[in-house]
Amino acid sequence: MMYDVVIIGAGPAGISAGIYAVSRGKKVLIVEKNIVGGLIGKVSTVTHYAGIMSEETGVTFANRLKEQAESAGIEIAYGEVKRVELTGEVKKIYTEDKAYSAKKIVLANGTTPRKLGIIGEKELAGKGMGMNAQRDGERYQGKHVYVVGGADGAVKEALYLSKYAEQVTIIHFEETLGCIAEFREKVARTPNMKLRLGSRLHAVYGVDKVESLEISDEKTGAIETISDSGCGIFVYAGTTPNTELYTELKLENGFIPVDENMETEIEGVYAAGDIRVKQVRQVSTAVADGTVAGVHLAKYE
Repeated sequence: MMYDVVIIGAGPAGISAGIYAVSRGKKVLIVEKNIVGGLIGKVSTVTHYAGIMSEETGVTFANRLKEQAESAGIEIAYGEVKRVELTGEVKKIYTEDKAYSAKKIVLANGTTPRKLGIIGEKELAGKGMGMNAQRDGERYQGKHVYVVGGADGAVKEALYLSKYAEQVTIIHFEETLGCIAEFREKVARTPNMKLRLGSRLHAVYGVDKVESLEISDEKTGAIETISDSGCGIFVYAGTTPNTELYTELKLENGFIPVDENMETEIEGVYAAGDIRVKQVRQVSTAVADGTVAGVHLAKYE
């Protein structure tokens, strides 16, 4: 099926690109692997984005993204993209059972949370390991939880979990948290939060639930075993770009280089949001990327 524009990924960048392109008379399709919203739809709270509602959650934000896209007349198809052909005048995208063509493509399928690669991570996934704060937080009412990571996203989710858990322990390999001052101050004021800095989660053990975990010291290498049956472990250790399909493009550390119009080295192929080379990865910058891409691709045939 032929479109003017096909966008891969229905996060803030993809939705933004679609809204601006369709408003300029383009026939737009967004192909989404999971649900509209991308990673932002899975966070407990959305912060620091201009115009958000009070107590905005990832779910409410994602729902409004979807409603806005549908009301604008954007078609959304659900499926996993298996192959792309980006060179040539007509670009082609293939899912498991469908093929789409367009003169312009926007790659906006973001990043995937990074795994730790430790003992027990795979075996206990969803059984206390690698949980999601927004989805699973209430399950840990009165229990202990451990949050791996010290950047903004990790600390924000740890603060959210502190509303439910008896104790929240942040495990971070650096000697100081890497988050913004606002979050550091909130952590300091939250009595049931504990910091394990200069440390890494080394392993987790259990069968149907996490029974114990090991924390290693970055300086000495010493490993401490903690027995904490039924605890929850939430990992926010960064992300990796979803660019493995884009072999026709040159990448920088896995990310896609673009020009000021969000266009890649291949004419008619754009990249927007967290998937592209950039310094700041936030909802606001993703929306801006999509805006620029959507306006430019609609302006130049």
